[in-house]
Amino acid sequence: MVLICDCGKQATIKTSWTNRNPGRRFYCCPSCGFIGWTDSPMCCRAVSVIPGLLRARNELEEELEEQLRLMREKDQRIKKLNKFLIFSWLFFFIAIKLL
Repeated sequence: MVLICDCGKQATIKTSWTNRNPGRRFYCCPSCGFIGWTDSPMCCRAVSVIPGLLRARNELEEELEEQLRLMREKDQRIKKLNKFLIFSWLFFFIAIKLL
């Protein structure tokens, strides 16, 4: 559904992520700043629960990113250690052959 503002510009639909209106969609005119809600008001329980859920999700996403970073670092270390092991065994066999 397209809404044309009184100034003649097309209003865009955005989503509010404030604590008072979490996840609630609204129209916003880029020219004059007109704002109008597209969704009906949320119940009090949803308004109190959703921000906590969003914070928990954001914390979990940050923790996931940190764990992925640590895993990549460990993978790189394992690759380096494997190369070192291979070269040390090659050096060992060459040293044995020369003796």
